Amino acid sequence: MHYLLKSEPDKYSYDDLLRDGETVWDGIKNNQALITLRNMKKGEMAIIYHSNVGKAAVGTAKVVSVKLAEDGKTPIVTLKAGKRLKREKTLAEIREAGVFQGSIMFRQFRLSVVPLTEEQYDWLVS
Repeated sequence: MHYLLKSEPDKYSYDDLLRDGETVWDGIKNNQALITLRNMKKGEMAIIYHSNVGKAAVGTAKVVSVKLAEDGKTPIVTLKAGKRLKREKTLAEIREAGVFQGSIMFRQFRLSVVPLTEEQYDWLVS
């Protein structure tokens, strides 16, 4: 499984992840997004998408670990920086791509964690 993780670049950008090397992906409150985070597995890949500013897929990250916080519900997902995309894919391009037709990304736009199909992931990194 692959994922698209939305980040506000003025709060934490892909450049910040590259600088840090690893980070805990937190601050998620939406129940559906939390369920998706809980289901992540070590080794799975994600696309980091800059929301609000830039509105583009910018780079990759790898899931290093998924643990539950002391409350037993909140996932603690650690990501390792991958590579910057050869070319950023803008929201307009993603919306136009046939591979995203019917995607939850456009049905529930406010979700900050979105599962991706293999085809969607491949299109974003191509």
